[in-house]
Amino acid sequence: MSKSVEAFAALIDSTALREELTALTARSDGDGSDPAIRSQVLGRLKEAMRSARKIVEERLFEDGGGTLCAARLSHVQDEILRVIYDFAIYHVYRAKNPSAAERMSVVAVGGYGRGTLAPGSDVDLLFLLPYKQTPWGEQIVEYILYMLWDLGLKVGHATRNVEECLRLSKTDMTIRTAILEARHVWGDTDLYDDLVTRFDKDVVAGTGPEFIAAKLAERDTRHRRQGTSRYLVEPNVKEGKGGLRDLNTLFWISKYFYRVRSGTGLVKAGVFSRADLNRFRKGEDFLWAVRCHLHFLTGRPEERLSFDVQREIAIRLGYTQHPGMKDVERFMKHYFLVAKDVGDLTRIFCAALEEQHAKQPQPLSRLIGQLTGRHKRRVLSGHPDFVIENGRLNLAGDGVFEKDPVNLIRLFAIADRHSVMLHPELLKKVRRSLKLINAAVREDAEANRLFLQVLTSRSDPETILRKMNEVGVLGRFLPDFGKVVAMMQFSMYHHYTVDEHLLRSIGVLGEIERGEAGEDHPLSTDLIKSIQNRKVLFVAMLLHDIAKGRPEDHSVAGARIARRLCPRLGLSSSETDTVAWLVEHHLDMSTTAQSRDLADRKTIEDFAREVQSLERLKLLLILTVADIRAVGPNVFNGWKGQLLRTLYYECEPLLTGGHSLLPHDQRVAAAKAELAEALPDWPAEAREAYLERHYPAYWLRVPLDRKIADARMIREADASKSGFSSRVVAHAFEEVTEITVLAADHPKLLSTIAGACFVAGANIVDAQIDTTTDGFALDTIFMSRELPDDADELRRGERICRLIEQALRGQEQLPEKVANKAAARTRAKPFRVEAEVLVNNSWSNRHTVLEISGLDRPGLLYDLTRAISALNLNINSAHIATFGERAVDVFYVTDLTGQKVGNIGRQELIRDRLREAVEAEAGDEPAKRRKLRLGAA
Repeated sequence: MSKSVEAFAALIDSTALREELTALTARSDGDGSDPAIRSQVLGRLKEAMRSARKIVEERLFEDGGGTLCAARLSHVQDEILRVIYDFAIYHVYRAKNPSAAERMSVVAVGGYGRGTLAPGSDVDLLFLLPYKQTPWGEQIVEYILYMLWDLGLKVGHATRNVEECLRLSKTDMTIRTAILEARHVWGDTDLYDDLVTRFDKDVVAGTGPEFIAAKLAERDTRHRRQGTSRYLVEPNVKEGKGGLRDLNTLFWISKYFYRVRSGTGLVKAGVFSRADLNRFRKGEDFLWAVRCHLHFLTGRPEERLSFDVQREIAIRLGYTQHPGMKDVERFMKHYFLVAKDVGDLTRIFCAALEEQHAKQPQPLSRLIGQLTGRHKRRVLSGHPDFVIENGRLNLAGDGVFEKDPVNLIRLFAIADRHSVMLHPELLKKVRRSLKLINAAVREDAEANRLFLQVLTSRSDPETILRKMNEVGVLGRFLPDFGKVVAMMQFSMYHHYTVDEHLLRSIGVLGEIERGEAGEDHPLSTDLIKSIQNRKVLFVAMLLHDIAKGRPEDHSVAGARIARRLCPRLGLSSSETDTVAWLVEHHLDMSTTAQSRDLADRKTIEDFAREVQSLERLKLLLILTVADIRAVGPNVFNGWKGQLLRTLYYECEPLLTGGHSLLPHDQRVAAAKAELAEALPDWPAEAREAYLERHYPAYWLRVPLDRKIADARMIREADASKSGFSSRVVAHAFEEVTEITVLAADHPKLLSTIAGACFVAGANIVDAQIDTTTDGFALDTIFMSRELPDDADELRRGERICRLIEQALRGQEQLPEKVANKAAARTRAKPFRVEAEVLVNNSWSNRHTVLEISGLDRPGLLYDLTRAISALNLNINSAHIATFGERAVDVFYVTDLTGQKVGNIGRQELIRDRLREAVEAEAGDEPAKRRKLRLGAA
């Protein structure tokens, strides 16, 4: 039995199926058009197809062959189609004496034409006619199509004669591509052979450059639509960069330009080496396996590897967990390595096309828009091993890398210095010479000097480093970097693989240095001009996540790598210490800014004690900004930038030593005097009375403009005797909206505000709570901005304020509304985040700090604030942060007497109650929420 026959054995017995359908018609006087017979035929076909697909899925689990699975599904489809066709012409619309026009060829086109189908793929058909459509032909086509549709298949179809196919393919590139992959399935073979012969002669001949240019342009458009990076953590298997469609494009161009119909033909044509072809086939097989599993799993033509399905696909493919890496992360790393290979094969393929066309008289720009005619060559001054060919760097001859392997690093430094692109032929030779980068090259002083020159370039280091990574040089030269190539983190927070994130962070750092991000990062743009050693910043930026995927903390492990690697790169011992410190502490500033009370003096003192010098503070701020910006689109925003700037400005005086702070009482008095001076229109008696209404903490942490606004709002509320007042301020640059609420103080006030914001669809990012000496609370919350226009955003804020007031007055029943909204928004998440509650008395001099982390979900903040109020704790400030699926909420609290929570048993109760609040299902009012209330009571 041949290999192909063996692969398809026992999938579907079309002979037995035909006999069974014939027997059905025999019981009905041979009339297959009878509706009852058609229904029975359809039922039998569905059963046969369902059974065959089940066998195909079982074999996919057994042998893991993705391409084989796609071929098996195509074979099943072929057999079903042939049976339907035969049944139609013999039992439904039998032509007793057919004319020359009453013949037809059923042709598969598109992906089906290649003989590969995914479980949810469209079935693309061409019904090929000799002349024009006849009544017989119309009936046959209609019968086949309706049967296929009733089988639940999505069918793309066209009915044309040969002349129409040729005419349309000359003007429509999509039709031309479809016919390029035409494959005879059933019916008249002469019609099909005539189409293929004439298509090759009348359409393909002489139009190679036109077709190639169109396909490459189509690919670029698709990449822009799907996302230009092949390292997006939720990739599209079919359409994304590095996916199956990219391989299809190479296949189309191969068939069209080189006139080959298999990968072996590309080897004979000198396009691919045997190793390249092996990578092509392995990559194609893997992508097909992923795509088929994805369709089988979801039961629909799903092409996106979303977080919801990644873990299940990993299990289906047999991946297991290793220390430091989850099963799903190992699977996705394999996926991105394959996507990287697809990109490399594309470059090799384009290099071969250029080489072919360099010998042709037609301008090469028609092919890929780069070269025209034969190459202009000039030897590069000072570097005889390299030449510039029409603006692109290439090798001067053979054996350049063997003679001096450092040239594998030098070429990138040359490309950066001269701002030239790299010739695809050069990249192909680099890829095939990677084994020359051994321990000797890694320790070579010149190689390390050249690499550091590239990394710290003032032009565009990201582009050069990315090219080094794509061809494999970066991972070979820095083996620790090679370990994170194509590594993804199973997290909604990280949008890219680790290596892509590191390269993007270098790019952001370059933008800041060149002043291209001044409006978004004004402080970083100013500070980078004053740092003493930019080299340590770029090295730390490249290394900050280099230890991801290891069992230990990646910051600590990364610092250890930095201490080993920096001397190799030529850094001094003090520079090495600085880089290692930056890597070890690269998350500290972000964590402190987003999760601590920056108005609490202990926060600033602890952070300053860790940083120790103003230079480190500058470096850490710039690195933090670039790191967050490179995580993904819209992760960094004005609010996070403002928090980082506030932390910097608060910490700076402690590190300079020249601005000692005034004693506490003097600072409070100075703040009061400043406000009194800003309220000249107030009567002296009213002004003095107001200055006594706030506690010292308010005077020290609230900025003057807010103090003035608060004073006016409180005075108006006193005059109206309403007991409630609110204010909305839109902050465009910080991308937040500030809402201040004045109301009678009670423990559930913040919980009520949080519930109203959730019901209104607002996302709280920070909160400050102040109480007055006469029993009122002044709560200021900051929520993410939703609307671009200030007027619209202010109206939105005012609606939320009205809802808060109604809830406080008992006119709105928040618990029910929150539960209903949370239940409506809840969906199963593929992530598991263990709930953790820290009760810490050392982070603040005056408050107990509760740090609660767990899986983010709708209504979580409302549940936490309710639980805290039920525990009889006063919330002084709240700091809300989300990192993808992980929520980290921090509350500064005291007991009802205004003291820290020191009792160990009470602390344990707090941990238990808050952990229950995190783990409760959204909308789960009857069970755990009731337990919270009763337990606290």
